[in-house]
Amino acid sequence: MIDAHTSLPPALRRALELLADPPADPDVSKGYLDLLGGGSAEGDDVAKNTGPIQAAWASPIGSMLYDNAQALSRRLIGAWQTPLEWLNIPPTGVALDVGSGPGNVTASLARAAGPGGLALGVDISEAMLARAVKNEAGPQVGFIRADAQRLPLRDDSVDAVISAAVLQLIPDPAAALGEMARVLRPGGRLAVMVPTVGPAARFFQKLPNVGAHVFGDDEIGDILEDHGFVSVRVKNLGTVQWVRGKNG
Repeated sequence: MIDAHTSLPPALRRALELLADPPADPDVSKGYLDLLGGGSAEGDDVAKNTGPIQAAWASPIGSMLYDNAQALSRRLIGAWQTPLEWLNIPPTGVALDVGSGPGNVTASLARAAGPGGLALGVDISEAMLARAVKNEAGPQVGFIRADAQRLPLRDDSVDAVISAAVLQLIPDPAAALGEMARVLRPGGRLAVMVPTVGPAARFFQKLPNVGAHVFGDDEIGDILEDHGFVSVRVKNLGTVQWVRGKNG
């Protein structure tokens, strides 16, 4: 009898080994591992983002515009550069990109891990994942459709985690950060980047919700410290905030 898992792309085959509850019949028909399908009853208790900003990014046109804008920003704006050296992904290590979008950051994580490494991108948007698979999937790069508020990976299963310009779109960002902490091995490093309005965050937090959270200066850092992270550093660079920490 042939194990159907052996026919999977190498990156997704390795991803299955890291899942807390791997499916018996994994759906990879679209090039990514779909753990949500058309709508999972299992995730009905997880908060959903139905705001207009998230809806725009989730559309095919929105995903294309986001992809192009992100690539341009990384070329022209130093604050958007992924801190690959700081993440210190070990050789053959596993790196996780939460809210991976078009997948270019995920691919850069795989290159940083070197031969034998693995980079997994998790996103909820089918349009984003379709672009990611088309442009970035490979032997060391795989993508999973799942919710950041309930990551499908086992505890202590990855060596580094990054989430860039996504956390503000997640309905419960504290839950997502808790999940990142859970799957990150002790001593592993986490880097989070979000847009920021600095001290004006208190004002924007009082406005009607349009599907994007506005973070206070120390909000993400405080959540990480509550989860046991050490050496937490918060740095505002114009309209961008980077928060880094080590899983203590």
